Amino acid sequence: MSLTSDTPVLIVGAGPVGLSLALDLGWRGIHAQLIEAGDGRIEHSKIGHIAVRTMEFFRRWHIASAVREAGFPDDFRMSRVICTDISRAPLFVDAHPSLRDMPVPSYACEKKQRCPQNWLQPILQQAVAQQPTITVRNHAQLLKFEQQADCVLATVRNSATQAESHIRARYLVACDGVDSSVREAMHIPMQGTPKLSYSIGITVRVPQWTQHCHYGQAERFIFLGPEGTWGNLTTVDGANLWRLTVHGNQNKLDLATFDPASWVRRALGHTDVDFEIMAVLPWRRREQTAARFGEGRILLAGDAAHAMSPTGGMGMNTGVGDAVDLGWKLAAMIEGWGGPHLIDSYEIERKPVAIRNAVSSTDNFKVLTSPANCSAILDDGVEGDNARSRISASFAAAMQARYWDPSGIQMGYRYDDSPICIPDGSPAPPDQAKYVQTARPGARAPHAWLADGRSTLDLFGRDFTLLRFPEARQQAVDDLVAAAHLRNVPLSVHTLTDAGIAQLYASPLVLVRPDGHVAWRGNDVNKGDAIRIIDTARGATS
Repeated sequence: MSLTSDTPVLIVGAGPVGLSLALDLGWRGIHAQLIEAGDGRIEHSKIGHIAVRTMEFFRRWHIASAVREAGFPDDFRMSRVICTDISRAPLFVDAHPSLRDMPVPSYACEKKQRCPQNWLQPILQQAVAQQPTITVRNHAQLLKFEQQADCVLATVRNSATQAESHIRARYLVACDGVDSSVREAMHIPMQGTPKLSYSIGITVRVPQWTQHCHYGQAERFIFLGPEGTWGNLTTVDGANLWRLTVHGNQNKLDLATFDPASWVRRALGHTDVDFEIMAVLPWRRREQTAARFGEGRILLAGDAAHAMSPTGGMGMNTGVGDAVDLGWKLAAMIEGWGGPHLIDSYEIERKPVAIRNAVSSTDNFKVLTSPANCSAILDDGVEGDNARSRISASFAAAMQARYWDPSGIQMGYRYDDSPICIPDGSPAPPDQAKYVQTARPGARAPHAWLADGRSTLDLFGRDFTLLRFPEARQQAVDDLVAAAHLRNVPLSVHTLTDAGIAQLYASPLVLVRPDGHVAWRGNDVNKGDAIRIIDTARGATS
C-alpha cells in the first residue's frame, strides 16, 4: 500500500479540542489533517459552560460572536437552586443574573457563555472548514501508527468504503477522548482517581416545565432526598431541553433495570407533566491525568490527557487551553524557528494546570454531594422544617466558601516553572479563587482597553509581541528586534503610552508569547541578553 498523503500535523479526534487545535493551526497558516472516526455529528450534548478564557480564545479566532448568538437566551437567569424537586420551594438559591445582565469582568475582554456542544460543534466545524490549510476527514478511523525519527506514520481506514491509506506527519496529536486509543497504544497510564462515581445522564425535553417550577428560571437545580444529593437538572438550551444527571456511586448503574422516566418524574415533582426522553447515557466521573502528555512527536490533548468531574465546567475549557498552548509551538517547529526543547515545554506547562483543574472540579463535586444529614428532608412538621433549615444553612455556607466557577481557576493558571519563561525575581502571587491580573512571566498577559476600543489581548496571537512603555530604551527595543530577526522568530512591537496599562504591566518592556502568556519582562537589555531571552522563549536552551 503506497503513501497517500503528507501533513505537518495529524490531529486524531474532531471534538471541540481537536477542532480548536485545527482552527488555531489554520489561523496560523499551518497545514494539518484532522481525522474523525464518526461523521462529526453530536448525539449527546455534554458541554454547556464556555469559560471567560475560552471566550477570549474564540475572540482571537473570530467566532466569539457566533457562540454568543448560537441560541441560548441572554435573559435566562443563571442561578443554582438546591431543592427536593422543582415543584417545591427551594432549600437554598445561589442567585446569578442572566448573561445579558452579567457585566464583562474588569480583567477580561469577554464574559462567559452558555453554548451546548450540539451548537458549539457546528460553529467550530464551519470555522475550520474556512481554513484553506486544514483538511478534515470524517469516517476516518486510526488503525495504527508508528513513530520514526523524523515523522509519525499512521494507517487510517475509511469506515464507509473500508479503504485504507497512509498518512505521514511530522507530529500526531491525540484529541480522541478519555478512552484515547492513541494513549493506550503508547502505554501511557492515567494517574489519579478513576472512579469518583458512576452517573447516568438523561437528556429530556419538558415543554411546559415553567408551569410546574416553583422557583422559575435557573441554570441548574440540585436535588436532595433522604439519601442525600441524588442528581441535578441542568439547562441545555435555556428553553425546554434539559440534562438530568442521576448520581450513582463507585458501582456501575445497570441500564437494564434503570427507569429514566421515574427519575424525571422525581425531579419534576409531578406525575402528570408531559416530557420526552431524548437520550440516556451512562458515564463515569473521574479525576485523572496522563502520566505523560506525549512522547517525541506524539502528543495528547484534551480528555486524552486529563479527565475531570464536570462540576465547574472545566474539562473542555482546559482542553482548549491545551490546544492554544500546543498550536503556536507546533507552528514554531514547522516554520523552523522553534528550538529543540520547545515541544517538551508543553507537558511541563499544561500537566500542572490539568491536575489543578481536576482537583478543583472534584472539590466542587464534593460540596454538592456532602450535605448535612438529609434523612428527614421530606418529613412534615417541625422535624422536617428543622432539617430543611439546617440543610439550607449548610449549603449556603459551603457555596459561599467554595466558588463554583472561580475566576482564579479559569484565568489565573500560570506557567511559573516553564523553561521557556524567564523569571524576573518577583514573588509568585497566591493561586486563589479570585483572579488578580499580573504580568509576571508565565502568567496570562493582562487585559486593558486601548483608546481605539481594542483590548491589549487583541495585540497578541500569531507572533511574539513586544510591548514597550515610555520608559523603555530604544536601543533595548532594537536589540530584542534584532535578536528575533537573527533567530527568524516573528515579533511585532507595540508602543503603549497609557499610564494605567504601564502600571498594570509593571515593566518598561514586556515580551508576550503567541498564546498570550508573558515570556519575559524587564527594564533594559543589552545585545547578549536579548539573544538569550529570545533563545529561551523559543525553546532553544535546555
